[in-house]
Amino acid sequence: MNEPAIPSRDGGLVRVRLDVAYDGTDFSGWAPQPDRRTVAGVLAEELTRILGPVDGLTVAGRTDAGVHATGQVCHADVRAAAWAGVRDTVVRRLAGLLPADVRVLAAVEVPVSFDARFGALCRRYEYRVTDAPWGADPLAARYTLAWPRPLDLPSLSAAAAGLVGERDFAAYCKRKEHSTTIRALTRLDWRRAPDGVLVATVEADAFCQAMVRSLVGALLAVGDGRRPVPWPAGLLARTERANEVVVAPPHGLTLVGVRYPADPAGYAERAALTRNRRSPV
Repeated sequence: MNEPAIPSRDGGLVRVRLDVAYDGTDFSGWAPQPDRRTVAGVLAEELTRILGPVDGLTVAGRTDAGVHATGQVCHADVRAAAWAGVRDTVVRRLAGLLPADVRVLAAVEVPVSFDARFGALCRRYEYRVTDAPWGADPLAARYTLAWPRPLDLPSLSAAAAGLVGERDFAAYCKRKEHSTTIRALTRLDWRRAPDGVLVATVEADAFCQAMVRSLVGALLAVGDGRRPVPWPAGLLARTERANEVVVAPPHGLTLVGVRYPADPAGYAERAALTRNRRSPV
């Protein structure tokens, strides 16, 4: 659980939730990296310009290089006095300072028990891919994958259905020491939008690194006929990464939403529950 804000000379700290959108094309992902342009690095710099020292910029989902977001959420602890002076204008001020490929859509004070990462109930991503013979629309090419072969929607949907549930997704994850690959996938489905673009919606309590793009990569192999419908679900029997799964390119992927308990009284309980390590049944 989060500790209470530490008092400071100017009246203490407040926790602020930020709703963020960005075009990930020219970012080396969310997380700060030396000598690289990252979303967190750019955002923290401008927040500090307005609010002074920013403590613990914590994000719901650390997106990889090239991945976009329309519904990213993060939180930070800032000086109460500084926040009081800009709380009604901070979004507009940030709009004047941030580069055009990242926007803060909202900034609100929240209880100290709110944790953007551990308090999330689920994250929802969308992956866009076109199988049009001419490729992606030029105005959408930065966030839509152009696939060179026709894709069959019923095959994509049938294969996706076999992956939903709480399972060990080791075949689709980059394993990390002292972490689990068990995830509860609550939604994975495909639709063809009116413009002909195929959109996969993927929702889970949390994801392993590159898990969504690995799932999409496996399903695309089914959609274009190179693999049978049961193949992606069959890989769940593996205990190691399946090397034959091709990770889909990052630019088709967008984090579109993060959901939290509706009642703030549930923030601390959810964060504590998430911190408990998942283990096989």
